[in-house]
Amino acid sequence: MAETEALFRVHDLRLSLPDLARKPLFGRAPAVEILKGLSFELPVGAIVGVVGESGSGKSTLGRALVRLLEPTSGRVEFRGVDITHLGEAALRPLRRDLQMIFQDPMSSLNPRHTVGRIVAAPLERFDLDQPRQRALEALRRVGLPTGFAGRYPHELSGGQRQRVGIARAVALEPAFILADEIVSGLDVSSQAQVLALLQRLAADLHLTIAFISHDLAVIRSLCSHVIVLDGGIIAEAGPCARVFDHPESAVTRALIDAIPLPEVDPGWFDSHPPAASM
Repeated sequence: MAETEALFRVHDLRLSLPDLARKPLFGRAPAVEILKGLSFELPVGAIVGVVGESGSGKSTLGRALVRLLEPTSGRVEFRGVDITHLGEAALRPLRRDLQMIFQDPMSSLNPRHTVGRIVAAPLERFDLDQPRQRALEALRRVGLPTGFAGRYPHELSGGQRQRVGIARAVALEPAFILADEIVSGLDVSSQAQVLALLQRLAADLHLTIAFISHDLAVIRSLCSHVIVLDGGIIAEAGPCARVFDHPESAVTRALIDAIPLPEVDPGWFDSHPPAASM
């Protein structure tokens, strides 16, 4: 997945987590290795799909990139800076550039806060000027009228809540967004709207996005590159066109064979703008 410029460079990334199912009554739980020596680059401005079966390490990899999890060993570079083992104080200036959109917006949005407050809160945390105005602009970017700023999460549809989560992330004008299974709980129409929105935002804001999904049709339609994980290792990686049309690994072929992949019209996103009624 080589490019002239890479936002992330990852070398021999390994990460182990406690196996709580095997924790003894007394003492620590044994560690189980989730990521087993991953090396790759994420090109600047690319939407990179991360796909694999359940338990392959997709979400763990994503959380390691944004340093919600600290790698056991290896090296993660962000814009040439080694962030592998940075403490929270050193990471704080980078947090604005490393944003995440969560799978379940209802659980990630504070039900006691209005939409405007939810989107403005990170702006205030980073001491950015005019947080309310920036929050309203972020809502407009994701196709929600500014009147939504006074609503609460329970008053919104699932697609609208997910767009609030996207607005919260893009309001900070980050360099990178981790999107972890963000359309899996939406109906087909809402999924299409969110995917169209993400593609447009990536182009307009020069975002690099890691898009985690189990849905190969979604990956194929949205992403320029893909990483296929299998048991914590990279089974295959490269441009989507090559990986999907000429898969080299048995894992990739099995994933493709298991899920029908409809042909996608390249102009589909242009003719389906995001709608606020989602």
